[in-house]
Amino acid sequence: MCGIVGYVGTQNATDFLLEGLRRLEYRGYDSAGIVTLPNEGQVEITKTVGRIESLSEKLAQNPMSGSIGIGHTRWATHGPPTEENAHPHFGGDGGVLALAHNGVIENYAELKDSLIEKGYKFLSDTDSEVVAHLIDFYLNEAEADGAAPEDDPYANLLAAVQKTLPRLRGTYGLVILFREHPHVMIAARRGSPLVIGIGNGEHFVASDGSPLAGYTDKIVYLADHQLAIVTADSLRVLHRDEGQVRHNVQVLEVEETDLSLKGYAHYMLKEIFEQPKTLADTMRGRLSEDNATAIFGGLNLSAQQLRQVQRVILTACGTSWHAALVGEYMIEEMSRMPVEVEYASELRYRNPPVDHKSILFAITQSGETADTLAALRELKRKGHPTLAICNVVGSTIAQEADGGIYLHAGQEIGVASTKAYTSQMLVLTMLALYFGRLRHLSYEQGRKIIDALHRLPDHVEKALETNDEVRRIAGKYCHENNFLYLGRQYNFPTALEGALKLKEISYIHAEGYPAAEMKHGPIALVDKNTPSVFIVTKDFVYDKVMANVEEVKARGGPIIAVVAEGDTQVAKIADDVIVVPDVEPFVQPFANIIPLQLLSYHIAVLRGCDVDKPRNLAKSVTVE
Repeated sequence: MCGIVGYVGTQNATDFLLEGLRRLEYRGYDSAGIVTLPNEGQVEITKTVGRIESLSEKLAQNPMSGSIGIGHTRWATHGPPTEENAHPHFGGDGGVLALAHNGVIENYAELKDSLIEKGYKFLSDTDSEVVAHLIDFYLNEAEADGAAPEDDPYANLLAAVQKTLPRLRGTYGLVILFREHPHVMIAARRGSPLVIGIGNGEHFVASDGSPLAGYTDKIVYLADHQLAIVTADSLRVLHRDEGQVRHNVQVLEVEETDLSLKGYAHYMLKEIFEQPKTLADTMRGRLSEDNATAIFGGLNLSAQQLRQVQRVILTACGTSWHAALVGEYMIEEMSRMPVEVEYASELRYRNPPVDHKSILFAITQSGETADTLAALRELKRKGHPTLAICNVVGSTIAQEADGGIYLHAGQEIGVASTKAYTSQMLVLTMLALYFGRLRHLSYEQGRKIIDALHRLPDHVEKALETNDEVRRIAGKYCHENNFLYLGRQYNFPTALEGALKLKEISYIHAEGYPAAEMKHGPIALVDKNTPSVFIVTKDFVYDKVMANVEEVKARGGPIIAVVAEGDTQVAKIADDVIVVPDVEPFVQPFANIIPLQLLSYHIAVLRGCDVDKPRNLAKSVTVE
């Protein structure tokens, strides 16, 4: 959560910092700030509550100078959204240093009490200000021991940071500036990502690669417990305990064009309509017609090792958890292998019995989700193979897992996940095919599944043609405050995901249920002001779901039905019908989620909600 940017070079730092913060808006935030060092001994700072545009307006009235600076967008954890709590924070009297922090310091209270006893005064409610004052304390201690050696003018700064970090319990991504040293910044990470961009006579720091697109294509991912000393002309990376390490320069895969709206009103709408392409990208090179199976190059486990797996555990949060539920249906049906889907936040503490023939897949768009990372680490510590399904190259989970599969869905900026969700389902479908072919699926069955997957982008393209009808239906129901979403089998996770999308961006209360469970409680909610969205495409439980539709109709509840082409029965009962392609049951989650994504989008727009940046939410949830 939150976002950090930093710059040191020859240009005005504010230009990059402001643009970088705009590109990080998708991560979620409620306040923002920028600090620059115009000259030795000088500090300039601007903070604001609310959107980046407010910060931009302040800077237009009072421009800041300096060729080194840091910026931050804050998602409130400790203390409400106020200018006092906004980052960057100062350490020491008069701002000896300035610091931006992502993450949570769990032992901040005891550290704060200790610093207050030493005479430090706190201006905010945050855990982050504690870090700034603690670094100042150790800087004073280092300087009292003597001046920094001439061959390393930053030795005291580094020593202060190195003494501070072991005392922090929790997670952090830190970027620090020093008032008397306006040519250097120090970055450090543990559990919260930081990327360093390498330019020509300049360096950049950011929480992820998106702010760096168009500025550089050479980046270094900091690993946990690493620090970086960054100047305009140099980059030195050290391990907190082991000294200097050799850093690996990689190519930035985010294109500047990925960050443009390309004519769409919102990123969410753009990303919904990108799904035919992203699904094709996710499949590319991963289906073998000769062997009627899927191919994955990054699992780092042989077919013989995977053949020994007796149970699959899928762990995730939010939308990724819904994708995992689809994966459970897929893998169990195609491979006849038991699958458990676990909320990562529960798995990390639940300590369930896991036998030695189990394998874990951690599913996450960002690769930084704190609970998912902790669950992966816990099972890895116990010796189980851990694999990742994620979208962000170089992310923490991608680095720590034993192997994994990238989605190749491209940058997803809208906070409410759409294209990453369908790509996650597709990867899980291909995994189901792979495991199935290792076990009992015949060559002919494998080929039929591959043929269906090749047609998938066209089916999704066809489902997108419902947009105008969905917009009309959204206008009819956008003022309602409660929705039910109902489906069975493969369509039950779709119901859950449809309800979540509506909650996330329109703030309407919505619940997803298996349709058969409706009469075990939720039917009490049915009335004329509570629309029920039924996913009732043709499968072997079609008649059962139709009976549930009749039950809602008998009680006067409005019905919105997602149906397959050629279906005339549902239209006789439902108030509104959305027609999607008639596809195989295991392909239905891909086609059926499209109109539900569009429904949530259009309702949110009609209600005047901030679609891409919904309140209280963050794209990358890096705190518990």
